[in-house]
Amino acid sequence: MTSLHELYPIPAGVNPDLEMERVGCCFEQKELTNLLDGGAEKTEERKELERIFLDQSGSQDDGVQLECLGSVERYTLDLRRALELVRLATKARDEGLNDAIRAMFSAGLGCSLTPDGNPLALHFVMFIPTLMGQGTMDQIGEVLGRAWDLDLVGTYAQTELGHGTFIRGLELRARYLTDSQEFELNSPSVTAFKWWPGGLGNTANYAVVMAQLETGGVDRGVHPFLVQVRDEDTHHPLPGVIVGEIGPKMAMNSNDNGFLGFNHHRVPRSALLAKNSRVEVDGTYVNPPREKLGYATMVFVRAAIALDMTIHLRKAVTIATRYSAVRRQGEPGPDGKESKILDFQTQQAKIFPPLAMSIGFHMAANSVWEMYNTIQNEIEQGVYDNLPELHALSCSIKVLVTSESAKAVDQLRRACGGHGFMSSSNLPGIFGLVTAACTYEGENTVLLLQIARYLVKVAGQAAEGTPLPPSVAYLSNTFGHKKSVDICTDFGLAELFEKVAHGVVTRAAAALKQENDWNGCSIVLVEAATAHARSFIISEFSQGVATNPVSKKLRKILSNLFQLMAISWILEDPANFLRFANLQFSHLDQLAHRRDSLLSSIRPLAVPLVDSFDFRDEVLRSTLGCWDGWVYHRLFQAAARTPLNMRSGSQGGVTEQLNKKNQSKL
Repeated sequence: MTSLHELYPIPAGVNPDLEMERVGCCFEQKELTNLLDGGAEKTEERKELERIFLDQSGSQDDGVQLECLGSVERYTLDLRRALELVRLATKARDEGLNDAIRAMFSAGLGCSLTPDGNPLALHFVMFIPTLMGQGTMDQIGEVLGRAWDLDLVGTYAQTELGHGTFIRGLELRARYLTDSQEFELNSPSVTAFKWWPGGLGNTANYAVVMAQLETGGVDRGVHPFLVQVRDEDTHHPLPGVIVGEIGPKMAMNSNDNGFLGFNHHRVPRSALLAKNSRVEVDGTYVNPPREKLGYATMVFVRAAIALDMTIHLRKAVTIATRYSAVRRQGEPGPDGKESKILDFQTQQAKIFPPLAMSIGFHMAANSVWEMYNTIQNEIEQGVYDNLPELHALSCSIKVLVTSESAKAVDQLRRACGGHGFMSSSNLPGIFGLVTAACTYEGENTVLLLQIARYLVKVAGQAAEGTPLPPSVAYLSNTFGHKKSVDICTDFGLAELFEKVAHGVVTRAAAALKQENDWNGCSIVLVEAATAHARSFIISEFSQGVATNPVSKKLRKILSNLFQLMAISWILEDPANFLRFANLQFSHLDQLAHRRDSLLSSIRPLAVPLVDSFDFRDEVLRSTLGCWDGWVYHRLFQAAARTPLNMRSGSQGGVTEQLNKKNQSKL
């Protein structure tokens, strides 16, 4: 008897419908690939990392479908894969590939091997960077070396059951005891338990724990402590430590997110990471040189999140575009074939704006990443002037990239119909990873209100004539009091977003001044922060199109993508453009016509553009998005490998269950 997986083997070569899309590509694809990678050398380094991670790992060939595993089996498998990643990353680093550690947890290579989370992610992404950023060398010298070698595994424990983004509300106490020169950690209630730290559920034996510091009966605010939570030999919780795993989640179930509480657990004075503030032997508290220095790790992580979300969005766009190029639906045409759904304007409107956003978001997120590295060097030199702007921008880019990407990925999933609902398409998996990022490392609405607080402050400075940082300089711009509108050029479209941001921020600041009620003005404040974030991203995309060293042909394509993104955003919510940017209804009609024209011009470039993203099939992990385009064969093969199809009905217990039912009737 022929087995299921032998019925429809994947054909050789490429699906002719997809091959036809690639014929006669009118631009140099490597140009765009290099631009997104950060240069030709970075592209070669990425490809070398792929050869090491993907070609030398056995994880791609183990045939396991994670969705068919139980929680323990899934965690065990991904821990094994995570350790294999560390081995390969160490090998790559030793060969001079400096991005190997970051690649291990990226949305590209990292997710190709651990698609549902990595139990070691927070160890490398949060635990080690926090030690380096907030600990003294005397404190972390030995620990850091052991952490790199995985002699110990750490996590970052901040969020509590009762408090998340509102850090000042954290309840865990760390009281300094002068007599014993120790801190006593205590969770006064169930809401004070740490909740969500990745790797805490079963993997980590150490944690950087954020707690309310108390010295001499005075609250000093939230500070980081290096705390051992499990015995290094037995892996059992230490006395006074209550730790475990929180249970199944919508996504990222291999992260073994955990809970952590303390019952009057004592740690030495050296446990307080003291690079920025410290407690002397006698209990004297020494303030940090700058209040927001403790946010440095969060700024780093939020910028990294935004960059990773752009990769997830590019993956989803690639999958939906390739699928739409081979999926045919509708009445047959003169050639006897049904139409490709990618030829339908409605399908283009679902796919091409996210395609444009995936490039624009990358340019903006990369700009914040570079700004972070620059300002981090300034901080090391004792210069903190640009830190507030950086904090606001990192919040802005995190909020808008995650929220818009989550919306776009779900739109792309629905654009693939029922097949997009299949786990094997990987669109549900990508959506789970992206939508989770709207909450972790700062819930988006709370971050918007933090941005708004910064904007209200700088709006006041603008009114006083104080020079403003570049990202908010538009608040000092009168735009020449001009009523004319430019909707034809990249610069003109970018200026429309600046005008809207200026108007909405000014309105929010005035409302707050009049009402003196932060909560009562919070909706308009969120609108102001959103307008600011959109203006920043549009501005960075526009500048990236104008200044990146690319050919004239690619620059024109990027300009078209920029205009499609900008126009789509205007048409989605035109009210503030009518109110603050001098747009008329006739302008909206012109913009709608321009959008339709852009969709048509991008259509023949769609597959070559997503091919330029240069994702290997192992990274996409999708039956719908593979390079060869044999969608239906791959869907059937994936179905044939499910556990229920690997055994007969009697082996699955169906016969026994039905017999029991019939016997009970008798």
